[in-house]
Amino acid sequence: MRIPQDVQYIISRLRAGGHEAYAVGGCVRDALLGREPNDWDVTTSALPEEMKASFEGHRLIETGLKHGTLTVMLGGKGYEVTTYRVDGEYSDHRRPDSVQFVKQLALDLARRDFTVNAMATCDGEEIVDLFGGREDLARGVIRCVGRPEERFEEDALRILRALRFASAYDFEIEESTARAALDRRDTLSNVSEERIFTELKKLLCGPGAERILLAFPQIIFTVLPELEPMYRFPQNNPHHAYDVWTHTAKTVGYAPADPIYRLTMLFHDSGKPRAHTVGVDGYDHFKLHQLYSAEIAESCLRRLKSDTHTLRRVLEMIREHDLRIPATEHAVKKQMIRLGSEAFMRLFPVFRADLLAQNPSMRAEKAAQVDALEAIAQKLLRENACLSVGQLAVDGNDLKAAGIKGRAVGEALKTLLQDVALGGLPNEKTALLKRALQQGGTENAGS
Repeated sequence: MRIPQDVQYIISRLRAGGHEAYAVGGCVRDALLGREPNDWDVTTSALPEEMKASFEGHRLIETGLKHGTLTVMLGGKGYEVTTYRVDGEYSDHRRPDSVQFVKQLALDLARRDFTVNAMATCDGEEIVDLFGGREDLARGVIRCVGRPEERFEEDALRILRALRFASAYDFEIEESTARAALDRRDTLSNVSEERIFTELKKLLCGPGAERILLAFPQIIFTVLPELEPMYRFPQNNPHHAYDVWTHTAKTVGYAPADPIYRLTMLFHDSGKPRAHTVGVDGYDHFKLHQLYSAEIAESCLRRLKSDTHTLRRVLEMIREHDLRIPATEHAVKKQMIRLGSEAFMRLFPVFRADLLAQNPSMRAEKAAQVDALEAIAQKLLRENACLSVGQLAVDGNDLKAAGIKGRAVGEALKTLLQDVALGGLPNEKTALLKRALQQGGTENAGS
C-alpha cells in the first residue's frame, strides 16, 4: 500500500525525534481494500509536548491535546496525530472519562472498535495486525476487538458503526459482535442525535443497506421507534409481495446511493400502518399514507437535527411518491407546473425504487408507465416548453404597466401559465397582455 508523501513526512519527523509513529485505523483498512482513504491518521509514542516539538515551525491545531491529539497542517490539509493511549471508564457510553498515555502500540490498538480498524503501518509494507483485521477484511467480516460487550459498553455509537461498516463494505457482522450489539442497543439512547444521523446516512448509502435493515430491524427501531409499526405489517393487495418493512428495505437498496433518496425510501411508507383499511374487495388499502409518512419523516428528521435542504427534499418526494397520472403530455405538463420541472424529474428514481420492490408480476407494466412519463417530461424540457412563470413572455412589471395591481398580478401570471401550457395560448407579449386584461385584471386593481 502507498502512504502519501505528507503522511510519510509526519512519520519520519516523529521517528527522527526518537519516537514510534504509524499510520493507523481506517486509512490502513481502506488502503488494503484498494480504496482511496478520506483521511490519514497517525498514532505515535510521542507525548503531546513532544509532538509539538517535532513539528516546530509548522502550523499546528491543538485539536484535542488533553486527549493526545494534535492536527498538523501540511499544504492546507490537516493530519491528526495522536499519542498512544488507553481509555478510562465510559460512564456515559459515549466518551472516556479520562485517558492515559502509554508507550506501547499494542495497548493503543487494543482500545479500538473493530479489528479492521485496528491495524497500523509505518512504511506501507509491514502491517501491524494484532487482532486478525487483515483476515477479517479478506473474509468480509466486522468483528470487535476483544470482548464486543466491552466495546459497546464503552461507546454505544459503535453499535450503529458496526451496522454502517457492514453496509458500506457489504460485510457480515460476526456472530458474537452482532449478538452484543442487539443486547446493548438500548444504550444508544445516550448518543447524540447528530452522531446517530451521521451514521444512519452512511449506513443507508452502503451497498449492503437492504440486508442490514432486514437483519437488524431492532437496532434501527431503537433510534427510529416511529418505524417499528412497519415491521411485518402485511400488504394484502395485488400490488405487493412483501410486508411494509421488507418492501421499505428493498426500496432503499434500489434507490440511488444518495442520503436524500435513501432517507426518502426509508420513510416513504412509514404512514401505511396508520392509513390501513380493508376494502369491500377484501384487500388492504393505504389511502393518503404518503401524507402520514411525510409527518413521521418530518418528526424524525427534525429530532435527528437534519439540515433544512435534506428535510425539504425528503418531504417533497415522500408526499409525491405515490403520484399516479396518465402518460399524456397534458397530464405531465400539469404536474411539472404544479411541482416545478426539477422537482418532478427528481421523482423518477423514487418511482423506480418503489416499483422494483413491489409485486414482480406487475413490474414490467409499471416500469413502462414510468418510462413513458419520463420520456414525455424529457421531451418537454428539450423543447423548452413553457412550464414556469419565469418562461412567460411577460412579467409582473408588464402586467402592472397594463394596469393590473396588487395580488392580482401573481394570480394573472399563474392563469397565463395555465393558458399557455395547457390551453394553446401563444407565449407572446401582446397575446398575453390581451388575455390578462380580458380575465378582469383591471377590475381587481388594488385588491
